Amino acid sequence: MMWNGDAYQARFDAIAAGGGDVHGEAGLVRSLGPRSVLDSGCGTGRVAIELARHGIEVVGVDLDASMLATARGLAPGLDWHRSDLAGLDLGRTFDVVVMAGNVPLFTAPGTEAALVAGVARHVRPEGGRLVAGFSLDRGYTLEAYDGHCAAAGLAPEARYATWSREPYDGGAYAVSVHRRP
Repeated sequence: MMWNGDAYQARFDAIAAGGGDVHGEAGLVRSLGPRSVLDSGCGTGRVAIELARHGIEVVGVDLDASMLATARGLAPGLDWHRSDLAGLDLGRTFDVVVMAGNVPLFTAPGTEAALVAGVARHVRPEGGRLVAGFSLDRGYTLEAYDGHCAAAGLAPEARYATWSREPYDGGAYAVSVHRRP
């Protein structure tokens, strides 16, 4: 799927201009106290830029060139990479790896385990976390996601209905936090 990064960003700019909160994902990530974050599937950099604004070292990765062009235009000083997440190898780990914006749903069916393994290899040992939020009405279940996380060496820590940490009650969207022991 090809995106138009500027048009995508304009949608969030309009929400913010109207007083809407477009930084829920960054807020949850910040609450975990990371010094470093990998924004996997960073899109136009909305989450990464907000985290960097708070002094967190951030690296953003996305496969879509248009989304990355917008991100680079908005924050040229941040570290942006174009890559498929399943094959990603940055040669380092992060305190938190985040997949905001339904990232698992934009991978080809049947490749979700490779996606999770690809981002999980960047989760710091001894307490690093993978945080992901996605809709559950498109075929990728929490059971499958939890299984892919377990296969990648991550244990469940928390699950929420929203990025503002409302309790998960079995709805159609979930935010999951997994930790590397």
